[in-house]
Amino acid sequence: MKLPDFFDEIPRLRVQDALSQMLGSAEDGILVYGFGDVVRLTGHACPTVAAAYWLTYLALERLYPDSLPQRGGIQVELRDDPRSGSTGVVATVIQMLTGAADASGFKGFGGRFGRAGLIRYAPELLLSMRFTRLDNRDSIEVNADFWFAPPAEGFDDLLARCVEDKATKDERVKLARMWLERVKHLLLDLARDPAVFVVRPVDRGWSRPERCAPPDIRCRPAATLCSS
Repeated sequence: MKLPDFFDEIPRLRVQDALSQMLGSAEDGILVYGFGDVVRLTGHACPTVAAAYWLTYLALERLYPDSLPQRGGIQVELRDDPRSGSTGVVATVIQMLTGAADASGFKGFGGRFGRAGLIRYAPELLLSMRFTRLDNRDSIEVNADFWFAPPAEGFDDLLARCVEDKATKDERVKLARMWLERVKHLLLDLARDPAVFVVRPVDRGWSRPERCAPPDIRCRPAATLCSS
């Protein structure tokens, strides 16, 4: 199996899973995930899959500044309905990386290690996702704005030709190249751009009305992860 070379340049996520440690599945329960793993999981790379991976990486980096993120110890809330757009794909990526699952997830042993119910849907969120540590309740909200990484000129017409099976071989090769160049641009050139990948701690002492932003937020309305 040959994946694009630039996948190896994207930082890997290291987590520790207490269940994996107890069962001897990985030494010290340490698991390492790369972008190639989420591509294998979903079957493709795209801006949505890229954002799901990278926002999870950034959120856990902020939540665990001095230690490994604890897989299975994180609750994740998604703003968008799981039946809409690519929300289900995003949730699948997050489940692999954090262990958090919906009601169908692992129920645990003797009241421990349960992951079921750790992914929830919360339409009142200001940004697209919120990650919360279960041990101390620290939370991070995140969002991706693809407005700063638009498709190349002519991309939409080329995509339509490929989808309709009217494209030539050269056009199909060109589409794949343009598609991957956009993913690469997001994950390497714009990875630390706060206008593209918004990462904001949640102040537990501040209570806001539903759907209202605190007065110091001066960003454009958050886009969904499903936008192209």
